[in-house]
Amino acid sequence: MLVKEYRICMPLTTEEYRVGQLYTISKHSHQESEKGEGVEVVKNEPHEDPVHGPGQFTEKRVHLSSKLPSWARAVTPRIFYITEKAWNYYPYTITEYTCSFLPKFSIYIETKYEDNCGDSENIFRSDKILGDHEVSFLDIAFDEIPERYYRSLEDPRFFSSAKTGRGPLREGWRQHTKPIMCSYKLVTVKFEVWGLQTRVEQFVHKVIRDILLIGHRQAFTWVDEWCGESPRRPPAPAHGTPDATNLAGCSSGSPCPLPALPGTSPWVPTSAHAGGPPCTWSPPAPPLRPPAWLAPPVRPLPAGSCCHLAFARCPACPFPARPLLPLVQLSGDAVPGAGS
Repeated sequence: MLVKEYRICMPLTTEEYRVGQLYTISKHSHQESEKGEGVEVVKNEPHEDPVHGPGQFTEKRVHLSSKLPSWARAVTPRIFYITEKAWNYYPYTITEYTCSFLPKFSIYIETKYEDNCGDSENIFRSDKILGDHEVSFLDIAFDEIPERYYRSLEDPRFFSSAKTGRGPLREGWRQHTKPIMCSYKLVTVKFEVWGLQTRVEQFVHKVIRDILLIGHRQAFTWVDEWCGESPRRPPAPAHGTPDATNLAGCSSGSPCPLPALPGTSPWVPTSAHAGGPPCTWSPPAPPLRPPAWLAPPVRPLPAGSCCHLAFARCPACPFPARPLLPLVQLSGDAVPGAGS
């Protein structure tokens, strides 16, 4: 496993950041639902921790099949998803990610939020940390992000808030900006596959770093969209409808399992939310089972036999005809191109 600690400062208070975080998550969820995939809430219930007190436990499935390249979609299940389990005792949270297709892969994130500039040492005091771990300070204004994610309107170096007067952020802003808070994130990545572990864990940490930078930049540069709201009633993104963006997974006419949220689109109060009307959103139909020809054969086929995975000619197959590739037996499945 590879453990790193990230510290991301923001020109906000911890209570302000709590609202901005909820708004950012909601906005991203809406954008993903527009693309035909979204978040399925499996559980959302109160949880009591003996150390951190009362909080909320949620379990979600983030469906990502469309994010895979075409070659990967051909060999992965249509029900491919990421499971997110989160324990929220704000300002302390735990988030765990596992993958339905890679049982040996997991991401475990502990987060603490404090009103300081990131100078708290050994804030986690975790027994899970073996020896020293790398600590990285992420600067939302001056650290580089992938070019494809850059938006000039989301650049803290040029953004100025009309409502709060904060920004733009100049060099050394963390030393003189008030208010200021810091997200401390202890991230553990595990990929227990011999020969690939180190490379994959390092790559995942790079992706996590980029996600953290982009998400925190957006939470600040979208401040005029959510500032002035309470943590229990964060504002809704200006676009979308309740039916399109309520990702609670509740069926039509039944109470939505989300905690109390505002009565404006897309977070509409339900019968579980202070007596509001029932949620009218219904979850999308489950993905269809793949056709029979997509399932891998259960045993090797003789030379000249039809198998779409080997790109042989087959009247029932939509794939083009190509020379039959060799097949070998591996754990009961025929794998193309693995032998001679």
